[in-house]
Amino acid sequence: MKMDIRYSNHPEDSKHYDTETLRRHYLVEKVFVEDEVNLVYSHNDRIIFGGVTPVNEILKLGASKELGTDYFLERRELGVINVGGEGTIKVDGVEYNLKFRDGLYVGQGAKDIEFTSVDGKNPAKFYINSAPALKSYPTVKIDLEKANKIKCGDEINMNKRTINQYVHPAVCDSCQLVMGLTILEPGSGWNTMPCHTHERRMEVYLYLEVPEEQVVFHLMGQGQETRHIVMKNEQAVISPSWSIHSGIGTQNYSFIWGMCGENKTFDDMDHIKIEDLK
Repeated sequence: MKMDIRYSNHPEDSKHYDTETLRRHYLVEKVFVEDEVNLVYSHNDRIIFGGVTPVNEILKLGASKELGTDYFLERRELGVINVGGEGTIKVDGVEYNLKFRDGLYVGQGAKDIEFTSVDGKNPAKFYINSAPALKSYPTVKIDLEKANKIKCGDEINMNKRTINQYVHPAVCDSCQLVMGLTILEPGSGWNTMPCHTHERRMEVYLYLEVPEEQVVFHLMGQGQETRHIVMKNEQAVISPSWSIHSGIGTQNYSFIWGMCGENKTFDDMDHIKIEDLK
């Protein structure tokens, strides 16, 4: 199990970063690595995120020095969405089969977590988010149909999309983790605009289904001091609580969002008018 550490960055520092420095601190270029548990530990609300890609091996979530616990979920909860081939997750001996876009919530206290692909030639790609937790809630499988759906946006503003809430109070209990998948319609590119911040929660985006010749311009920074990071398919980016959350693709795409922090109120946002952006 690999764990990359990313420290928090002050907005006054971040506004001086050049492209290379922005990418080094906030972008994760390689999320899914064959037969590896490839994780990032961010000091922004201590979220852990990354890819678990079993091809020829059974992969396990283990303890690490960064956690200071005897096992991974001793003081954490876990959300998973599979963005690859069919696979299984075994939680303390109970198997859950996850097809493409199926999700799973695993509560604090689960000790043995194993990941397997049904077919190594078409491996599962388990994308995980984990947040600190002090109470145990039941493990729940969440497929795309079970996810709470919010349709929003329109064609004129190029932001017509469906927000699928997986780990969310409308679907299952969690301590602080909220996680879901947003799918943009053809012809739409904005994942949210007008943009917003939510000072009470940080966020991580994983951009998906971005064609090889296309990109997403992920916007970040404060509303009057914006920056952008050019992103490709299956890359993730850290959005601190002080940063705007928005992006525009050269073609429609999907993305997984995960949040943790003070609350689980999805619409607790501080919107910024388009005309006020700089």
